[in-house]
Amino acid sequence: MMSDERDDMAGLRDEIDQVGRTAAKRFDPGRGALTIAVAVPAILVSMVLPWTGGHTGLDVLLGEGRAIPKIFSCGALFAGVLLSATTLAVRRWTLAWITSLALFAASISGVLSIWMTQTTTGHKPGEGPGVGLVVAVIATVLLLVKWLQIAASRPPIN
Repeated sequence: MMSDERDDMAGLRDEIDQVGRTAAKRFDPGRGALTIAVAVPAILVSMVLPWTGGHTGLDVLLGEGRAIPKIFSCGALFAGVLLSATTLAVRRWTLAWITSLALFAASISGVLSIWMTQTTTGHKPGEGPGVGLVVAVIATVLLLVKWLQIAASRPPIN
């Protein structure tokens, strides 16, 4: 009879340890989920606003304009919308770090996109960034900060 109780306790201990290991792989975004839930639609809305000259974000995504804004539009949609939504749904630490790194790359290309719309090879200034490009870059940087906070908040594993 004592052997059965020990086996039951060992099985229960293993089950509890397994639940602990599974929980250690997941995160709770807390209030950060609200920031993410606002920034993701902001990126989507920015796609219909003007980015460069008379081109909207969708135009840039589909091939109009310069190369760096095209790269940023792809990065903003991939990292800012797709990866953020997937990471928020799955809630895995590893995916939070991957999302942070992708958003870092997208943020850099976004800032470069704004800079490139203001510069030309002549003596006249460029057309400047449109409101959609600025909104997309701000939303991407906000997402970067929030995902870095979430990813870096993982408690040490004992």
